Amino acid sequence: MTGPSRRSFLSRVAAGAALPLAGMAARPAHAEATFPDRPVTIVMPVAPGGPADVLGRPLAQRLTAALGQPVVVETRPGAGGTIGLDYAARQKPDGHTLVLASNSTYSIAPHLYRLPYDNDRAFTPIALLAAAPSFLMVHRSVPATTLAEFVALLQREPGQRTYASAGIGFTSHLATELFMDRTGTRMLHVPYRGGAPAAQALLAGEVDMDFVEASTARPLLASDRVRALAVTSRERIALASDVPTLDEAGVPGFESATWWAMLAPAGVPQPVIDRIAGLVLDYERRPETRAAVAAAGFIPVAGDAAEFERHKAADTALWGGIIRSRNIQLAG
Repeated sequence: MTGPSRRSFLSRVAAGAALPLAGMAARPAHAEATFPDRPVTIVMPVAPGGPADVLGRPLAQRLTAALGQPVVVETRPGAGGTIGLDYAARQKPDGHTLVLASNSTYSIAPHLYRLPYDNDRAFTPIALLAAAPSFLMVHRSVPATTLAEFVALLQREPGQRTYASAGIGFTSHLATELFMDRTGTRMLHVPYRGGAPAAQALLAGEVDMDFVEASTARPLLASDRVRALAVTSRERIALASDVPTLDEAGVPGFESATWWAMLAPAGVPQPVIDRIAGLVLDYERRPETRAAVAAAGFIPVAGDAAEFERHKAADTALWGGIIRSRNIQLAG
């Protein structure tokens, strides 16, 4: 998200993250009396090895301990995350199937795919977990050590350089489209099946540039095979405080992040939703969890369902506008 709308939203979630969850004591008990009576599955609609793992697997361990049943992670990537969401939407709405989804799936995919489910009605939000800014990284073979030098290179060589993304319509793709729009540059898009494969392609020199989510970029920052030229957050992040923001480096107002949320299929009894949300938010709002999330390169949010809905509306409008203005379409 760019400009004042993203800044004001980040301010609201930062202020609201510390608020206690209200209304939990008044819920009826009968609907959750037997929940869970078998293992719970968290569907991750992205390839393994990326940011979803960093957020989802520790949370699954916490829920396993709290619920007394195994909470397992199941990856179902493909089609901008819609394959995993379609699968989850068709599961019995009893709380035993959850989804860890990003805004690439719930805010962007509806503009690109003919969805087999109703994006506005098929899921019940549980919590908005965290935002993941990205590093603009280039391979060491690229003759640029600053963002200004990289932009100048792209302007001299329009259409000759390549960039990776986690897939068509993912935030890494749209962030690059926004970057090219703002800088008057052009590169060739090489989509991969997830952020981790895209980052590996950058390391291998298969592409020149990639917006790598901070959690995935952590090991890359120590590598001499790539360079981080800028970060997409409004402020520098602790993971690499020497890396300037894009705004500082010469692209005014540029800001982008991948947002991660936990959802459930629509129809799960509200007491079950409340119980899961209470456990998730209690864990995400703990100082030690927030510190670990920040150290991994995320911006801790821990927002409730209402915060998710506000974010989803703003994010859907933002990325929808970019998709239309840049005429982004699925291949084929």
